[in-house]
Amino acid sequence: MRKFKLFDTVALLNPVSIERLTLVEPNYTSIDSLPSGQVGTVVEVYEEGEEYYLVEFADTQGHEYAMATLKAEELLLLQYELIVA
Repeated sequence: MRKFKLFDTVALLNPVSIERLTLVEPNYTSIDSLPSGQVGTVVEVYEEGEEYYLVEFADTQGHEYAMATLKAEELLLLQYELIVA
């Protein structure tokens, strides 16, 4: 299982329902879920037996609109540069 670190850019592998979200921006209260592929940033790592990650979701202007605590298997690490072994 992959471990993520602070400030990793990640994407959702599956939709996350509104019940699991902390909505910061009131304009988004009408959504049912965040869709798969939505991009966020790991802002906290919780190591309580199984690792969980607090992921912040923000718009292109950097305004946060939601947060969710997610497991590693719900996330995909996004990479901007090719790492050659």
